[in-house]
Amino acid sequence: MTRRRTALLCGLLTLAATGCGIRPTGVTDGGTAPSGISKGMRVYFASDNGPRGVSRPGVTVDQLDDVFKLLAGGPTAGERANGLADLVPENAGFHATSTRGHITLRATGPFIVSPQNQSTGQLVCTLARAEVLIHGTRPDKVQVTLVGDEGRAGPYQCQQFLQR
Repeated sequence: MTRRRTALLCGLLTLAATGCGIRPTGVTDGGTAPSGISKGMRVYFASDNGPRGVSRPGVTVDQLDDVFKLLAGGPTAGERANGLADLVPENAGFHATSTRGHITLRATGPFIVSPQNQSTGQLVCTLARAEVLIHGTRPDKVQVTLVGDEGRAGPYQCQQFLQR
């Protein structure tokens, strides 16, 4: 071995023996692990890929009918710039009731109840989120049945609209 290789090898061994310079510490608490569902109210608006939820921090809902006011407010300017739109008809009247995670949404006026309709997805997903917050129902157990002038549809679950 040449002197140059020997010097280089000794330098690398010395560097490896000294470590990275970070001293060991005790055990630290990383906090609470993230859960699968976000906290707080989410409102769902239409997008190119189906309904998309947006957070409404600080907004509380006390009853399911509060959802309709949130949807009527529409997406913010930033959310509209990101391709979100409110497709729920303004001239339809809505009322929702819940029994153990089974929501019945009654709609009056021109409202088409269709699983392919993003406005239906907006309503189902936003109502499901409110049900979770108000009554503590597991998200995968919430079902929404729509009753309108055109008939009855459902029950639907939010996942059906998000799997596009």
